[in-house]
Amino acid sequence: MATITIPKEITKGEELIIIPRREYEKYLELKEKRKEQIAEEDVLRWSEEAKMLKKAGKLQVLRSLKELR
Repeated sequence: MATITIPKEITKGEELIIIPRREYEKYLELKEKRKEQIAEEDVLRWSEEAKMLKKAGKLQVLRSLKELR
């Protein structure tokens, strides 16, 4: 990816970076995906599901990390 950095002296204190439009669009897509990946509601829902599984006796108790394998 070709990038151009314009010095702060030209842009009055701000550094400006120019990238190709395709790369910028990929960046925006990645940024949106990261936002959508895990939300606070997901964590709360998983917590509630784990509590329900524990009450039902279906949640495995781990005594060491070796048991995960």
